[in-house]
Amino acid sequence: MSLPHTLQELRSAIALGQDKLTARMRDAAQYVIEHPHDVALNTVAALAARSQIPASAFIRLAQALGYGGFSDLQRVCKSPLENAGQGSFKERIRHYRGEQLLDDPTDIGAMLGAFSRANIISLEHLAEGQQVQALEQAIALLQQARTTFVVGMRRSFPMAAYLSYALSRVGRRAVHISGLGGSLREQVGALHGDDVLVAVSFPPYAQETIDACNQAVAVGTPIVAISDSVLSPIGQCASVMIEVNDAELLGFRSLTAAFCIAQTLAMGLAFGDSAGTPDHEALKNIDC
Repeated sequence: MSLPHTLQELRSAIALGQDKLTARMRDAAQYVIEHPHDVALNTVAALAARSQIPASAFIRLAQALGYGGFSDLQRVCKSPLENAGQGSFKERIRHYRGEQLLDDPTDIGAMLGAFSRANIISLEHLAEGQQVQALEQAIALLQQARTTFVVGMRRSFPMAAYLSYALSRVGRRAVHISGLGGSLREQVGALHGDDVLVAVSFPPYAQETIDACNQAVAVGTPIVAISDSVLSPIGQCASVMIEVNDAELLGFRSLTAAFCIAQTLAMGLAFGDSAGTPDHEALKNIDC
């Protein structure tokens, strides 16, 4: 395996080599993927204090990836910041290829522009087609499913609600697992082996969604995971993993790219279920 020189290569190397990592090293790897700016701007001791992960885990991770030490891994995380140009390090909007500089978070116009540019980069990443195979596999699973159950809690709730609606509009049996009234476990209990669970979760991962995936595994229900990383706790047990990286400022994560995935899944099913030439007039009335 060649030495990773960019964030994208680093993410790929972690994904390919995760089986060889210890539990602590996987924790460190997850933190590096989620917080590259923290890795870039802090010493390994400070990073350990911020993440509550031992410094030795970051050092061993760097060595496992082929680096001489932590500073070499850190240099990869620093590169996007250096390329962004000199300026304030107060706030940065994270996205797939690095970070978007935001000098003044109180400037609403600047914030809108920065978020827009970061979202464009997230969408451009999707357009590169790296998730096409995963999407095709997910659509094939959903086509065979008796019923598609969709779960997503907290910030992922809007996407889960939309996806279940869109699937029902294209003629699929879909159930949104909302957990209303504390009924999450009972709703997930309706899963069978010939159903499919679509689980949506991004950091910080909702424990309710993780629990739903564990229930699905117990009854043999295939899972389509939509998350930010192959190291995601819902990705570990999934039959298909669709990786999505939306822009994020502090605790505010965009759902732009995630909704693009949902629309692609629904439309892929609509066209895939059409025998011969799709009925475009009928599709216009879907209202998704």
